[in-house]
Amino acid sequence: MDNRVPPGAAGPGPRRRDRHGRGMRGPIAPPQVPLAASRADVFADLVQDSVDRLERRWPQLADVDFLVVEVPRLDGPDSEGWSDEAVPLGGVVPAREGRQARVVVYRRPVEIRTKGRDERAALVHEVVVEQVAELLGLTPETVDPRYGEE
Repeated sequence: MDNRVPPGAAGPGPRRRDRHGRGMRGPIAPPQVPLAASRADVFADLVQDSVDRLERRWPQLADVDFLVVEVPRLDGPDSEGWSDEAVPLGGVVPAREGRQARVVVYRRPVEIRTKGRDERAALVHEVVVEQVAELLGLTPETVDPRYGEE
């Protein structure tokens, strides 16, 4: 029992592992790798891609706020028009005095209805196109001629 390790023998610096030497040394993936992006971040990127695509054709969309919300509110002003059978995938809040118009995409209802990234991207684009069409008072085919093709 005379072979004790002196306190400073383990090396300088902070301890990087748990006391048994099996803990994680650092993050699993660096932040720039897609693995490190959360589902909410990936979804927000899909919405932004769709908005960028539409803004090239409709420059007035630069004055519209595009939001991603987890789920629609049950007690909100736009909750009167939906029941348990038809949860909305998106919504529009028209411009008011001092506030810009808003297009809202509900993340969880969209994710539940899709299986893969490509399918999710197509549905997100459809929802954004439909909401922009409602906001502008146009048909979705007018807003995006490729609407419904994907």
